[in-house]
Amino acid sequence: MDDDGEQEETRRASPLDWLRGRNGGSDVGARIATAVPLALLAILLVALGGWIFALGLMVLGVIALRELFSIFKRLSPPILAGIVGLILLLAAAQTGGPSRVLLALVVAFAVVFVISITDHRSTSLPGLALAILGLVWIGLAFAHAIMLRNLDHGSAIVFLVLIAAFLTDTGAYFGGRAFGRRPLAPTISPAKTVEGLLLGILAGTAAAWFTGLYFDWLSGVDALILGFSVALAAPLGDLFESYVKREARVKDSGTIFGAHGGVLDRLDAVSFSIVAGYYVWSALL
Repeated sequence: MDDDGEQEETRRASPLDWLRGRNGGSDVGARIATAVPLALLAILLVALGGWIFALGLMVLGVIALRELFSIFKRLSPPILAGIVGLILLLAAAQTGGPSRVLLALVVAFAVVFVISITDHRSTSLPGLALAILGLVWIGLAFAHAIMLRNLDHGSAIVFLVLIAAFLTDTGAYFGGRAFGRRPLAPTISPAKTVEGLLLGILAGTAAAWFTGLYFDWLSGVDALILGFSVALAAPLGDLFESYVKREARVKDSGTIFGAHGGVLDRLDAVSFSIVAGYYVWSALL
């Protein structure tokens, strides 16, 4: 959801700097302009559910996978093999549960290998490993989103997870700008701070609890458990994408959203939090 270097600032800054348009005021407006159409698309796909939701995620997944392959183009990843594997995973998620997804992952591994060795271009072991990373990181995340949507009250829980992940990210961003002093992971993302992380977790957990007030079937305790789990997982997803981009020596994963990067940049936190949301909600049912 946030690219490396945009989420937080470790320098001393007034909490009102962003309101006065200094040090990122215009960035806030651009973030909102990017977030609104994404939010509308997410609402539409989640509300429709079924194969429409799955097909929408397939499209986003293919774009995200191509972004990953593009920033590591030097490794000659097997693009077609990765896309075929991704589609297998998401189709398995729509037609079955975790066991079918696990089976699809095993089959996808074999498919990726077979297509890779029969490709006219030579695929290296690092390229093959990158394709498997894409299936595990992107494919499994999107597969869990489909499985979560198919659970009881799934559409509402998907919305809750997305809201909690977004507010975790937003809380960390503004909390880090206003109060950030201690670097969180300086070798991966120097701009992120411990203070931003803690405020983000608080904001995400609170957002889930407030969202849960609209659902009479969701207790306050369950909403807090869900929110806290999502708020813990979201920063890990953000940091992981930052690590990947640092290894690739790029600022953004793509350009589909202009100056605000690609699909991976916007959904990095969700890639981890949606998986956490699925297993926590499954346990609470």
